[in-house]
Amino acid sequence: MSNPYEDEARRRPKGRNLRPLLRLTPYLRPYRLQMVYALIALLAAAGATLAVPIAVRRIIDNGFTADNALLVDKYFLAMLAVVAVLALGSAFRFYFVMWIGERVVADVRDAIFSHLLNLSPAFFEVQRSGEVVSRLTADTTQIKSAFSSTASIALRNVVMLIGTVGMMVATSPKLAGLSLLALPLIVLPLVTYGRRVRSLSRLAQDTLASSAAFAQERLLAVSTVQANVQEDSARRNFSDATAIAFAAAAQRTLARAVLTALIISVAAGAVVVLLWYGASAVIAGSMTAGTLSQFLIYAILAASSLGQLSEVWGDVQLAAGASERIAELLDEKPGIAAPAAPQALPSPPRGELAFSHVSFAYPTRPDSAALINVSFAVKTGETVAIVGPSGAGKTTIFSLALRFFDPQAGFVSVDGVDVKKAVPQEVRGRIAVVPQETVIFSGSVMENIRFGKPSASAEDVLAAARAARVDEFAERLPKGYDTEVGERGVTLSGGQRQRIAIARAILRDAPILLLDEATSALDAESEAFIQQALEQLTANRTTLVIAHRLATVRNADRILVLDGGELIAEGTHSELINTSPLYARLAKLQFTAVAAE
Repeated sequence: MSNPYEDEARRRPKGRNLRPLLRLTPYLRPYRLQMVYALIALLAAAGATLAVPIAVRRIIDNGFTADNALLVDKYFLAMLAVVAVLALGSAFRFYFVMWIGERVVADVRDAIFSHLLNLSPAFFEVQRSGEVVSRLTADTTQIKSAFSSTASIALRNVVMLIGTVGMMVATSPKLAGLSLLALPLIVLPLVTYGRRVRSLSRLAQDTLASSAAFAQERLLAVSTVQANVQEDSARRNFSDATAIAFAAAAQRTLARAVLTALIISVAAGAVVVLLWYGASAVIAGSMTAGTLSQFLIYAILAASSLGQLSEVWGDVQLAAGASERIAELLDEKPGIAAPAAPQALPSPPRGELAFSHVSFAYPTRPDSAALINVSFAVKTGETVAIVGPSGAGKTTIFSLALRFFDPQAGFVSVDGVDVKKAVPQEVRGRIAVVPQETVIFSGSVMENIRFGKPSASAEDVLAAARAARVDEFAERLPKGYDTEVGERGVTLSGGQRQRIAIARAILRDAPILLLDEATSALDAESEAFIQQALEQLTANRTTLVIAHRLATVRNADRILVLDGGELIAEGTHSELINTSPLYARLAKLQFTAVAAE
């Protein structure tokens, strides 16, 4: 069976240049001073290294005789000083370059996460969270080497290559000219195989990200996987993903190995030919043995630098593949953003919410309308219920009120201001939400309640907890409100999680309250407690309530009946029983079922 996650990874386009990696260079600018320090240390270490062959030449040409003993001692003492400079310069270069790399990657991660928080829910409808997290972690780790260890090695060897080539020319122009003949044989494999390495790197990163998304989905729903006896299927799919990632990594490693072999062969072969030619020149008397030794040391240093640069080039290509994926994420434009000149919401808040001829279809389902020409207004302190069959558009109204999406026609207003003309965060700051699917974060009970208002005092948190009847179970936990609830609140029951969500909304104390199936996961006794708390909470507060159980909204000021995205009826419970066939049918079904129980 084909695995859709790997199929998608294979279909993605593969880039051919280093432009995505260059896109990240602005993150280096704040650390120009550290870069200068690293460059100074690099030049000092390179200069010390380049001075060694000169000392070797003079020692060889002057000979190891008793008459030159003092001179030889001076040269070796000078070489010890050179070694000290080389050690210190290398240490400082390594520290500053690695520091810059770690700092840049931390900044890139911060930028990605901040950007992700600004993207609208439409983006996450088509992107799996596991793949996004892979870009935030694995891809940034991949580029870390490009700005740290790889950069350190590359800078050192580039400077050494330039320095040694310059010294080779100064030592023997003829031998230096012969060595340049090997240059095309070195550059061609770098370009050809470098592209191949980058393409394979992108495939491996895409496949790993897809497999991470697959694993995250299955592990988050592991009880469902086990209940449907799909463990073997999940294992096969994940194994297929890791096999594809391994195959891409193996091909990438082979390409890098071939590239390294070619570069070393050409570079070392060139050194052997130069030694052969130089030995002939020494025999003929046109060159001293010291000069040949000096040139050969420079040639070996140059060949070593080329060999290491070939390996570094492979790492750069790996980082370029990861940078391309990061750049794609950073290029994603938020679907919802504040206008250039936002309109301020009135102060103090009035708590008014209105829909005016709103029509909307989700971006992933443009041909299926979720709302069709919906208009209604909720006054300050009014409680309005929304009912209707599944898929009628009830939750969509909440999404538009929070401006997670913008309607294709009409507009939504909060306190008389079109939400598209206001700053989204200001609009959402006036709304508290209890969602249908309760979201609990890893952390303590106290931290989860305080999420609604991080600046709240412990007394305020406890007051909200008591109002939502959280105290009834929290005080019995091992550490009370400081008890860790696990990822997604797995240690709590559904009703307990929902009571925490209600306490979070109570603590937020916003002028507009959105309750989406607020008591759907509670038992009868807990629901009665919560209904009392919600009655206190909704007093003098604009409240919009979604509930499939009509008994929970019978006392609402008004009830909106939705069907197929259209607002088909509006009124009180007693009015709708007589005027809305759909509402009457829903009421009859539910109240008859309750009576039967």
